[in-house]
Amino acid sequence: MAEPRLRPLPHAFHPPVASFTVESEDVREGARLKEDQVYAAGNVSPHLRWSGFPAGTKSFAVTCFDPDAPTGSGFWHWSLFDIPAAVTELPAGAGSGECAGLPAGAVHVRNDYGTRDFGGAAPPPGDGPHRYVFTVYAVDTEHLDADENASPAYVGFQLRFHAIGRAQLIGTYEVEA
Repeated sequence: MAEPRLRPLPHAFHPPVASFTVESEDVREGARLKEDQVYAAGNVSPHLRWSGFPAGTKSFAVTCFDPDAPTGSGFWHWSLFDIPAAVTELPAGAGSGECAGLPAGAVHVRNDYGTRDFGGAAPPPGDGPHRYVFTVYAVDTEHLDADENASPAYVGFQLRFHAIGRAQLIGTYEVEA
Protein backbone atom coordinates (compact mmCIF):
# COMPACT_ATOMS: atom_id res chain seq x y z
CA MET A 1 0.00 0.00 0.00
CA ALA A 2 1.32 3.44 -0.95
CA GLU A 3 1.85 6.08 1.70
CA PRO A 4 -0.98 8.64 1.93
CA ARG A 5 -0.30 12.13 0.62
CA LEU A 6 -1.42 15.22 2.44
CA ARG A 7 -2.16 17.61 -0.40
CA PRO A 8 -4.14 20.76 0.34
CA LEU A 9 -7.92 20.64 0.48
CA PRO A 10 -9.76 22.63 -2.21
CA HIS A 11 -10.51 25.58 0.06
CA ALA A 12 -7.21 25.68 1.96
CA PHE A 13 -6.28 28.99 0.37
CA HIS A 14 -9.70 30.64 0.73
CA PRO A 15 -10.41 33.11 3.51
CA PRO A 16 -11.87 31.64 6.70
CA VAL A 17 -15.67 31.52 6.81
CA ALA A 18 -18.27 30.25 9.25
CA SER A 19 -18.53 26.50 9.56
CA PHE A 20 -21.73 24.51 9.62
CA THR A 21 -22.73 20.84 9.52
CA VAL A 22 -23.06 18.41 6.62
CA GLU A 23 -24.18 14.82 7.19
CA SER A 24 -24.75 11.88 4.90
CA GLU A 25 -26.42 8.50 4.97
CA ASP A 26 -23.77 7.36 2.47
CA VAL A 27 -20.45 8.99 3.42
CA ARG A 28 -18.83 8.74 6.85
CA GLU A 29 -15.98 11.05 7.87
CA GLY A 30 -12.66 9.35 7.16
CA ALA A 31 -14.29 6.06 6.12
CA ARG A 32 -14.14 4.20 2.83
CA LEU A 33 -16.76 5.27 0.29
CA LYS A 34 -19.54 2.84 -0.50
CA GLU A 35 -19.28 1.04 -3.82
CA ASP A 36 -22.22 3.16 -5.05
CA GLN A 37 -19.92 6.20 -4.97
CA VAL A 38 -17.28 4.45 -7.13
CA TYR A 39 -17.18 5.33 -10.83
CA ALA A 40 -17.15 1.75 -12.12
CA ALA A 41 -19.50 0.29 -9.52
CA GLY A 42 -22.51 2.59 -9.31
CA ASN A 43 -21.45 6.21 -9.82
CA VAL A 44 -24.24 7.45 -7.53
CA SER A 45 -23.96 10.84 -5.86
CA PRO A 46 -24.31 10.46 -2.10
CA HIS A 47 -27.11 11.71 0.10
CA LEU A 48 -26.15 15.03 1.73
CA ARG A 49 -28.01 17.06 4.38
CA TRP A 50 -26.79 20.32 5.92
CA SER A 51 -27.78 22.59 8.79
CA GLY A 52 -26.52 25.44 10.93
CA PHE A 53 -25.45 27.61 7.98
CA PRO A 54 -25.08 31.37 8.47
CA ALA A 55 -27.89 33.90 8.30
CA GLY A 56 -27.74 35.67 4.97
CA THR A 57 -27.30 32.46 2.96
CA LYS A 58 -29.00 32.97 -0.41
CA SER A 59 -27.95 29.74 -2.13
CA PHE A 60 -25.69 26.72 -1.78
CA ALA A 61 -23.01 25.02 -3.84
CA VAL A 62 -21.81 21.43 -3.55
CA THR A 63 -18.47 20.08 -4.74
CA CYS A 64 -16.51 16.85 -4.55
CA PHE A 65 -12.75 17.10 -5.04
CA ASP A 66 -9.93 14.55 -4.87
CA PRO A 67 -6.79 16.46 -3.83
CA ASP A 68 -4.75 13.23 -4.03
CA ALA A 69 -5.28 12.54 -7.74
CA PRO A 70 -1.92 12.19 -9.55
CA THR A 71 -2.56 15.19 -11.80
CA GLY A 72 -0.72 18.03 -10.09
CA SER A 73 -4.07 19.83 -9.79
CA GLY A 74 -6.37 17.28 -8.13
CA PHE A 75 -9.58 15.99 -9.73
CA TRP A 76 -13.05 17.54 -9.65
CA HIS A 77 -15.73 14.86 -9.30
CA TRP A 78 -18.70 17.18 -8.81
CA SER A 79 -19.45 20.90 -9.03
CA LEU A 80 -23.01 22.08 -8.51
CA PHE A 81 -24.20 25.59 -7.62
CA ASP A 82 -27.22 27.93 -7.45
CA ILE A 83 -29.02 25.48 -5.18
CA PRO A 84 -31.89 27.52 -3.68
CA ALA A 85 -31.44 28.51 -0.02
CA ALA A 86 -34.62 26.62 0.96
CA VAL A 87 -32.99 23.33 -0.09
CA THR A 88 -30.97 21.70 2.70
CA GLU A 89 -30.76 18.12 1.46
CA LEU A 90 -29.96 16.20 -1.71
CA PRO A 91 -31.09 12.59 -1.96
CA ALA A 92 -28.69 9.86 -3.09
CA GLY A 93 -28.49 9.94 -6.87
CA ALA A 94 -29.62 13.57 -7.20
CA GLY A 95 -26.47 14.48 -9.11
CA SER A 96 -26.25 11.23 -11.09
CA GLY A 97 -27.54 10.21 -14.50
CA GLU A 98 -30.59 12.27 -15.41
CA CYS A 99 -30.11 14.43 -12.27
CA ALA A 100 -33.84 14.11 -11.56
CA GLY A 101 -33.34 14.73 -7.83
CA LEU A 102 -31.85 18.20 -8.25
CA PRO A 103 -33.85 21.28 -7.30
CA ALA A 104 -34.99 23.63 -10.06
CA GLY A 105 -32.34 26.24 -10.84
CA ALA A 106 -29.33 24.21 -9.70
CA VAL A 107 -26.48 24.25 -12.22
CA HIS A 108 -23.95 21.48 -12.92
CA VAL A 109 -20.65 22.18 -14.62
CA ARG A 110 -18.49 19.53 -16.24
CA ASN A 111 -16.47 17.43 -13.84
CA ASP A 112 -12.98 16.26 -14.79
CA TYR A 113 -14.52 13.22 -16.50
CA GLY A 114 -16.11 15.72 -18.89
CA THR A 115 -19.72 15.12 -17.81
CA ARG A 116 -22.21 17.40 -16.06
CA ASP A 117 -22.99 15.15 -13.11
CA PHE A 118 -21.38 13.38 -10.17
CA GLY A 119 -18.42 11.20 -11.21
CA GLY A 120 -17.47 8.62 -8.61
CA ALA A 121 -14.11 7.61 -7.16
CA ALA A 122 -11.61 5.99 -9.54
CA PRO A 123 -8.08 6.23 -8.15
CA PRO A 124 -5.33 4.39 -10.03
CA PRO A 125 -4.59 0.92 -8.62
CA GLY A 126 -1.77 1.02 -6.08
CA ASP A 127 -1.83 4.83 -5.77
CA GLY A 128 -2.75 4.68 -2.09
CA PRO A 129 -5.81 6.10 -0.40
CA HIS A 130 -7.44 9.13 -1.97
CA ARG A 131 -9.60 11.61 -0.07
CA TYR A 132 -12.94 12.66 -1.55
CA VAL A 133 -13.84 16.04 -0.11
CA PHE A 134 -17.57 16.77 -0.25
CA THR A 135 -18.05 20.45 0.50
CA VAL A 136 -21.28 22.40 0.89
CA TYR A 137 -20.87 26.15 0.58
CA ALA A 138 -23.31 28.73 1.93
CA VAL A 139 -23.33 31.51 -0.66
CA ASP A 140 -24.19 35.22 -0.30
CA THR A 141 -25.93 35.48 -3.68
CA GLU A 142 -28.76 33.53 -5.34
CA HIS A 143 -26.74 33.10 -8.54
CA LEU A 144 -22.99 32.85 -8.99
CA ASP A 145 -21.46 34.64 -11.96
CA ALA A 146 -21.08 31.32 -13.81
CA ASP A 147 -23.09 29.06 -16.08
CA GLU A 148 -23.05 25.39 -17.11
CA ASN A 149 -20.03 26.04 -19.36
CA ALA A 150 -17.81 27.25 -16.51
CA SER A 151 -14.99 25.06 -15.24
CA PRO A 152 -14.98 23.76 -11.66
CA ALA A 153 -11.93 25.98 -11.08
CA TYR A 154 -13.93 29.06 -12.13
CA VAL A 155 -16.78 28.04 -9.85
CA GLY A 156 -14.19 27.70 -7.06
CA PHE A 157 -12.93 31.19 -7.89
CA GLN A 158 -16.48 32.55 -7.55
CA LEU A 159 -16.97 30.68 -4.28
CA ARG A 160 -13.77 32.19 -2.90
CA PHE A 161 -15.50 35.60 -3.04
CA HIS A 162 -19.09 34.56 -2.26
CA ALA A 163 -18.90 31.78 0.34
CA ILE A 164 -20.03 32.88 3.78
CA GLY A 165 -19.97 29.39 5.26
CA ARG A 166 -18.56 25.96 4.50
CA ALA A 167 -19.16 22.39 5.65
CA GLN A 168 -17.13 19.39 4.56
CA LEU A 169 -17.23 15.63 4.78
CA ILE A 170 -14.27 13.52 3.66
CA GLY A 171 -14.54 9.92 2.50
CA THR A 172 -11.67 7.79 1.25
CA TYR A 173 -11.17 5.17 -1.44
CA GLU A 174 -8.24 3.04 -2.54
CA VAL A 175 -7.72 0.36 -5.17
CA GLU A 176 -5.06 -2.19 -4.31
CA ALA A 177 -2.44 -2.90 -6.98
